[in-house]
Amino acid sequence: LALDHHVESGRGEQTALIYDSPVTATVEHYSHRQLRDRVALAAGGLARLGVRKGDRVLIYLPMVPEAAVAMLACARLGAIHSVVFGGFAAHELALRIDDAEPVVILTASCGIEPDRTIPYKPLVDDAIAQAAHKPAHCVVLQRPQCHAVLQAGRDHDWADWLSAST
Repeated sequence: LALDHHVESGRGEQTALIYDSPVTATVEHYSHRQLRDRVALAAGGLARLGVRKGDRVLIYLPMVPEAAVAMLACARLGAIHSVVFGGFAAHELALRIDDAEPVVILTASCGIEPDRTIPYKPLVDDAIAQAAHKPAHCVVLQRPQCHAVLQAGRDHDWADWLSAST
């Protein structure tokens, strides 16, 4: 990956990603080294869930740093990622699940708009119920604005999933 190249070329401490969310009043900077390390953890987490080269991973995340991490983690493994806009309703998401047939869905507990919070996890659960294809795993980024209930056996908390990679 390009991140590895930048770190190996001595640019590891240079900024690779700036997350600036006026909705949550959050600004975060990630160096090439920090981003590479997060991507490596996520790739390890995906591999532990059985994702291999050529497998599909569906990404249903808001515009948060974890979305970039998820895409790069898929690239690191040679997996194919399918990004689905977080505004899609359950039926539309179910169609995309059946189309992509993902091994894993990476999602968040919610998306945040200026005037409302949109719980994502109930939409994902409804979409999986509607879809003919049933992903083996769902990894959920718990955001402070909305806590998602995880389904035992299928769902994984993002933070726990990453920490298990160390």
